[in-house]
Amino acid sequence: MNLSNNQSNLAAYYFHQGTNYNAYDYLGCHEIKEGNDYLYAFRVWAPNADSVRLVSDFTSWDIGEAMSRITDAGIWELIITSKKRLTGKFYKFKIWNKGNAYYKADPYAFYSQTHLNTASIVTNIDNFEWSDANWLNYRKTFFNKNSGTYAEKYYFSAPLNVYEMHLGSWKTKEGKSTVGGENYLNYREIADDLAPYLKKMGYTHVELMPVMEHPFDGSWGYQVTGYYAPTSRFGEPCDFMYFVNKMHECGIGVILDWVPAHFPKDAHGLYEFDGQPLYEYQGHDRMEHKVWGTRFFDVGREEVQSFLISNALFWLRKYHVDGLRVDAVAAMLYLDFDKDPGEWVPNNEGGNQNKESVAFFKKMNTAIFKEFWDTLMIAEESTDWPMITKPVYQGGLGFNFKWNMGWANDMYDYLSTDSVYRKFKHDKLTFPMMYAFNENYILPVSHDEVVHGKKSLVGKMYGAYYNDKFATMRAFMLYMMTTPGKKMTFMGTEFAQFREWDYENPLEWFMLDYPKHKEMQGFIAEINNFYLENKSLWEIDTSWDGFEWINANDGDNNIISYKRKAIDSSELIVVINFAPVTRENYGIPVEMPGKYKEILSTDEARFGGNGIVNGEILKTAKYQNQSGKENHYININLPALSGIVIRKVNGRARRV
Repeated sequence: MNLSNNQSNLAAYYFHQGTNYNAYDYLGCHEIKEGNDYLYAFRVWAPNADSVRLVSDFTSWDIGEAMSRITDAGIWELIITSKKRLTGKFYKFKIWNKGNAYYKADPYAFYSQTHLNTASIVTNIDNFEWSDANWLNYRKTFFNKNSGTYAEKYYFSAPLNVYEMHLGSWKTKEGKSTVGGENYLNYREIADDLAPYLKKMGYTHVELMPVMEHPFDGSWGYQVTGYYAPTSRFGEPCDFMYFVNKMHECGIGVILDWVPAHFPKDAHGLYEFDGQPLYEYQGHDRMEHKVWGTRFFDVGREEVQSFLISNALFWLRKYHVDGLRVDAVAAMLYLDFDKDPGEWVPNNEGGNQNKESVAFFKKMNTAIFKEFWDTLMIAEESTDWPMITKPVYQGGLGFNFKWNMGWANDMYDYLSTDSVYRKFKHDKLTFPMMYAFNENYILPVSHDEVVHGKKSLVGKMYGAYYNDKFATMRAFMLYMMTTPGKKMTFMGTEFAQFREWDYENPLEWFMLDYPKHKEMQGFIAEINNFYLENKSLWEIDTSWDGFEWINANDGDNNIISYKRKAIDSSELIVVINFAPVTRENYGIPVEMPGKYKEILSTDEARFGGNGIVNGEILKTAKYQNQSGKENHYININLPALSGIVIRKVNGRARRV
């Protein structure tokens, strides 16, 4: 980017103040066309360096060219004139500190090498022709901006059904392993296959595990060395832009996992960048996460704030992504996260809250929503820290969604329990509703829950493989898709992959040759699209106005029943039986007399069930309660390990 001297001085000033949210336009490598020549401006922040040299394909890799220190706080600069464009050339910064030299990749590089090769690559990312204007306008309709705040119950009155995926293992070339860094599909190849698949399956968004450059496949992308570079495993930056654009053209939003908590100790990365701690905390009580083997960002430092907030906005601006899922928020919020007594120092009030992180999140989310009020900022936060998804001006951290990890843990505990004993854990089904509206939640079936011996989702279900596990999973998915909260499932779940996820190998798509797995895929497509088509299931996700228990207390029979309601008061009745016993003539109280119809059953034969369904029309009957008041109910046949959805079909009737 061509900056005048005055603009350059301001960019540096705001960078050091922690308020340059376009830092990537200033630091890094930028091409400037001047007459017949090309000028390249290289800038890097290294305040502790004695000297910095640019080493590259075009300056030599040994001596390189000296950079000049242009701010007292440590920005170094070099302007190179070239008759030819340097696009595709490799470079690094050679940083000297107390007689030692450190070869570092550019923290602001837009393109980097992968695996054992770690140089930054000169590139221009401003030449892609986007064609997603319709999508960018459409996504604004998800949000009720007039509600004033996402504390309002109708803030996001739209469906949100996320497909979480790992780009390297969704599919590969000829189904081969990616060990050794081979057999990856290109971003474009994945996009052309993925977009129509997600649309057919009824997903609204795809969430990508980190695409930012990372050297180690086994980190799944969560140990980032190139925060501004989409990994070159799958192609060039323009190829990733094609991926996002293709998703948008097909009506699929794109969410990126983003990691502002920590970074790895790879020698070419941010680790002790100028020969001593810089991007990381200085004190040993905060510096390192010993289990992960990574360094924590010092988010109290102004230049680090400019780096991270600019990076979040970079992906929203330059790559048109629709949201960020912020990783490891709890690790940032708590000073004693994963630490033993004596390994951490309390804050100035004697508590374990990291006040710098609190301030950082508020600052970041304020900046993001000022520019992109129609984006998703999702916290992966595993504790009961209050007001994660409340606006900053109300005292919250300013995210607009949060993963409900407590819900997920309760569900897996319940589903893995023998049905004989489930009645003793019935509260696992009902307790999440006690706090369901404290935050704006996403219900996650995430990658973390299908690895390291935790089993795949279908593998978690108690019982025999074909007879029980598939039926229970269908019942659970109905429960998930019909209870308050937005939805997310990990790739492979949709066809009940039995093997745990393996990042080095593709999903086991061959399992679709087996009827039960093919039927499960069909069921997931059906229930996803059912969710999209029924506003009762998503218009009111953050208020009791959208949910009402019919019977939360039938633990002896392992049954729950409830209503979901839309803004116009239209409603669906959901009944789920987690016992391996069919309940005949099971009574469901209803408020209005008339005719009701079963519109979905997880036990339908086409889904792999036993085909026990209720008749075309369910008529109400009368009964008197203990006070003598006349009420109405319908009798249903409720198949074993199944759920059904019922709707009133003869128009509106008077309430009794």
